[in-house]
Amino acid sequence: MKIQHPYLMFLGDAPDQLAAKTASGIVHWRRDWCLGQFQLPACKADLGLPEMTIAGALAAGCRTLVIGVANRGGVIPDAWIPTMVDALEGGMDIAAGLHQRVADIGDVAKAADTNGRQLFDVRHPTRSFNVGSGERRPGKRLLTVGTDCSVGKMYTALAIDQALQAENVKSDFRATGQTGIFIAGDGVSVDAVVSDFISGATEWLTPANDPDHWDLVEGQGSLFHPSYAGVTMGLVHGAQPDALVVCHEPTRTHMRGLPHQPLPDIQTCIDGHLAAARLTNPDAVCVGVAVNSSGLASDEERRRCLTDIAAQTGLPAVDPVIDGVAAIVTKLT
Repeated sequence: MKIQHPYLMFLGDAPDQLAAKTASGIVHWRRDWCLGQFQLPACKADLGLPEMTIAGALAAGCRTLVIGVANRGGVIPDAWIPTMVDALEGGMDIAAGLHQRVADIGDVAKAADTNGRQLFDVRHPTRSFNVGSGERRPGKRLLTVGTDCSVGKMYTALAIDQALQAENVKSDFRATGQTGIFIAGDGVSVDAVVSDFISGATEWLTPANDPDHWDLVEGQGSLFHPSYAGVTMGLVHGAQPDALVVCHEPTRTHMRGLPHQPLPDIQTCIDGHLAAARLTNPDAVCVGVAVNSSGLASDEERRRCLTDIAAQTGLPAVDPVIDGVAAIVTKLT
């Protein structure tokens, strides 16, 4: 799929800022693609973008209405539908990452068909994939992996891509989840791919390229999370990563959503992911640890945490938000 920008960010009736997490991520990384926001009267989220009507957004050049809010169950309320229809009738496409497909909503599908517009349900792949082959292909690839879910894998991959491009190194961010797809404009939401085909989908997403070109592949899940290890393994094998970056949140006491499941230590995480990666790339190495230190109480505690991790692993340990990723990028160039 290829989503056209600029975007009008639809926040609907989001009850709080957290409900607009998808929209917030898009605005953070692709501010120049986001011309405005549209809110329904009960909305409690704000992206700091100009308020726009559908007509105003069309006049400004918006190409796609992005459903940037997630609600309980991923269901699209009836109250959102008139806005979606107005956008389609005016000439915009619609992109959403909810469990419910916008293409399955009768009035929306009819308006899209009548007006020749596209509907992008980014959580749901629109094509089939082959099983993975494991055959080596040219180009370089970095995959972000984690000690747990939701520890900054997307942010880290995007930050490394941005840093490489600033040094005129050829690179692309390869999105594997719904927010990443909105940021990249295309990609594959691998958690919705049938398990036998995840590695093949990842091979398709990261094809043969110039020998000096880097693909920065957004990681998903963790090999050590009982609920999501399967999608991680498929990504690891399909990406054939030359480099891994382990992402970590040091205040976690257990795997997300599983109070009975302790986190692995970082070295165990590195060793496990490298063992898996070397099935399809025997030369895979780990080049750094990205630490989400936002939960630590002080800057002194943050510095001590990073110093300890660097000493334990022999790798650069940085918080990408505070420190940037230059110490990791240096190992790639």
